[in-house]
Amino acid sequence: MHTPSAFNSQSARLVILFDKAHDDFWDLTKEEIRKVIPAGQSFASTEAKMQGFKNAFGTVLFYEDYSVVRRLEEGFPLYKDKFRVWSMQGAAMVQLGVWTALAENGLGASLQHYDPVIDKAVRERFGIPEDWVLIAQMPFGAFDAPDKEKSFQPIDERVRVIKE
Repeated sequence: MHTPSAFNSQSARLVILFDKAHDDFWDLTKEEIRKVIPAGQSFASTEAKMQGFKNAFGTVLFYEDYSVVRRLEEGFPLYKDKFRVWSMQGAAMVQLGVWTALAENGLGASLQHYDPVIDKAVRERFGIPEDWVLIAQMPFGAFDAPDKEKSFQPIDERVRVIKE
């Protein structure tokens, strides 16, 4: 509700799937991805990963409503080239907000990107408006294992502090 967006555009849209809708989403995603896997390439690891997502409590689908973005592009031509960038920045903030809210309630989440491969099938299955563009999927649920170790680039290579 209070996540900032450029020009207060509020272009983020979310679809939250539970129960059969959640299961259908991951079954549909698995089948759409299977269609684009090159012949002879194993699908087993991808299928196992998607089963893990299907085992979650639910999934949040993150969209951007491009009808809102187009109105801003038309209404403020000076900034026309920036509205899609700002839209994605706002979408990222919404994703972080949802991730944080889930974590504060003891739930784990994973941000996935199976779009654009699944867009048409998801739109048809769930009646998503044509102007909504799918940008991420976030299955969420209980923690079944600790987070895996990951490496980090040194912070001093990523952040500069300048005082003058």
